[in-house]
Amino acid sequence: MKAVLVERLPHRFAAARAAAVVAGSGSGVRVGPTRLADVGPPPLPGPGWHRIRPRLAGICGSDLHTVDGASSRYFEDIVSFPFVPGHEVVGTVDAAGAGVEAGTRVVVEPVLGCAARAISPPCPACAAGHSGNCERVAFGHLAPGLQIGFCADTGGGWSSAGLVAHRSQLYPVPDAFSDEEAVLVEPTACAVHAALRAAVAPGETVAVVGAGTLGLTTVAALRHLASPGRLLAGAKHDVQRRLASALGADTVVPPDQLVRAVRQQTRSLAAGHQLTGGADVVVDCVGSAQSLAQSLAMVRPRGRVVLVGMPGKVSVDLTSLWHREVTLAGAYAYGAEDVAGIRRRTFDLAFELVATAGLGRLVSASYPLERYEEALAHAGSAGRRGAVKIVFDLRPASRRGGRSPGSGKEPTA
Repeated sequence: MKAVLVERLPHRFAAARAAAVVAGSGSGVRVGPTRLADVGPPPLPGPGWHRIRPRLAGICGSDLHTVDGASSRYFEDIVSFPFVPGHEVVGTVDAAGAGVEAGTRVVVEPVLGCAARAISPPCPACAAGHSGNCERVAFGHLAPGLQIGFCADTGGGWSSAGLVAHRSQLYPVPDAFSDEEAVLVEPTACAVHAALRAAVAPGETVAVVGAGTLGLTTVAALRHLASPGRLLAGAKHDVQRRLASALGADTVVPPDQLVRAVRQQTRSLAAGHQLTGGADVVVDCVGSAQSLAQSLAMVRPRGRVVLVGMPGKVSVDLTSLWHREVTLAGAYAYGAEDVAGIRRRTFDLAFELVATAGLGRLVSASYPLERYEEALAHAGSAGRRGAVKIVFDLRPASRRGGRSPGSGKEPTA
């Protein structure tokens, strides 16, 4: 069976990083430590585990960072090699067991917390329902790995051989859901967590930086789960601007005009590049030095910047954060959320949001696994090519639907 495999080859990571700088995101795969390999299915790690045969598997920004050799060295001790990428997965349970019937279509919650690692008692974060903050992702009976798709023992979604997942990670997919809708549940769960982590008070002005999959799902989550007085978004490409408006943003402008739009909305003054007032909350869905600097420039004193896009090592002047007493918070993954005083799983909220906001439309193109280099190049230039989410289609050819491979067709807004 075939799978995309990432190996620990430092010289290849360096080559991938150089290629991505020259040719753009996603191009590092051609010279990096990533290859299409023949692999067998991973063994079941223990009781409560299931084999999952992927149907669709998404390409995430963190995956592009990996194949381009741009991931932070912070992750070195909490991943294990060789690993099969792919953590945005809708698949089918291969065999019955532990209350899950064979053939059940499921979405995988990929975080490998204490339940999956058979660690008892669980760490304080897992005990509180915050599996994304698990303190044991390098311990237990599994190899290190913060998620499926970054762990040598579990496999990942970019594989026809399948992956393994613990029963605590499986969510049955409603019959009414298409596979294209289901594959959006995991990234939408990230956006749901970010929107609730932002703690937007009713009537506050919120600005979202970035309009890729994460930015667009975050716009939808803020619109449906919070009560912003005004929701602004910066989007680089036409398709992103149309979708941001359709998903609930009140004002959508090119990224270089977002500070000005916030200034007009909040009636702030400008002292150089810094607004004297600004948005109550800024949600950064990019995670670059430029996006973080922009976020700090347009948040009000004692406002909040929520960092959702995965950063690496960045150089940013934090003087304004200190001087204006701004709160900078990270928002990673998912677990459990408090919504109107009720405790709910992030993935349950994500299923509802995908259906309510019609987020399946964000799937723009699908590729067979054998064309993984093309798929990653498309994902790296998705916005420029009028696309949003690129996925691998692992279904039998007779059952494939949705976007044709490599079509680049614009999602319907």
